[in-house]
Amino acid sequence: MRKSLIGFGVAGLAAVALLAGCGSGDDMAGVQHSSTAASPSAKGQQDGHNEQDVKFAQDMIGHHQQALDMAAMVPSKSTNPKVTDLGKRIAAAQDPEIKKMNEWLTKWGAAPASTSMPGMDHGSGHGSMPGMMTAGEMAKLNGATGAEFDRMWLDLMIKHHQGAVEMAKTEQEKGSSADAKKLAQDIIAAQQAEITEMQTLLK
Repeated sequence: MRKSLIGFGVAGLAAVALLAGCGSGDDMAGVQHSSTAASPSAKGQQDGHNEQDVKFAQDMIGHHQQALDMAAMVPSKSTNPKVTDLGKRIAAAQDPEIKKMNEWLTKWGAAPASTSMPGMDHGSGHGSMPGMMTAGEMAKLNGATGAEFDRMWLDLMIKHHQGAVEMAKTEQEKGSSADAKKLAQDIIAAQQAEITEMQTLLK
């Protein structure tokens, strides 16, 4: 009888150990699951953005900045009130958009746009962004005045706007952030309308 009780006790201890082992395994699985849920790769999906959204914001900030640089030339060089008015409207629209995209990059924990990146330093010609002016084009534009400046500025700004529209369409196709895709749609609508306006002014 004593042997039976001893055997029962040993079996009971083994069962407790087995249950404890299973509990430990479940706990570890829970830790692993929690770690996976908090992984950086999942963070972007939780925030509702992807790599395309980050690229769109970084690139469009540089693109907009060059448009602001071009618009800043207009008051002292243009002789056409309609061109002067358009330059003011472009600056008024794009400066707030730059601020908005910088806020997104901060919220997303992404690197800020850098004006030293190829294709962003007044259009070095080495970047991949469509519509950016080269340094030579910017220098030539800066050296023009009057009607010559107006024609050159309109030609270059049309090209610049067309590049922005292309970038915005890519964002709509591949982006994930609802806010970024909404801005892309706004850019397409506004800049296509300005392209039509500039083409009319050239005529």
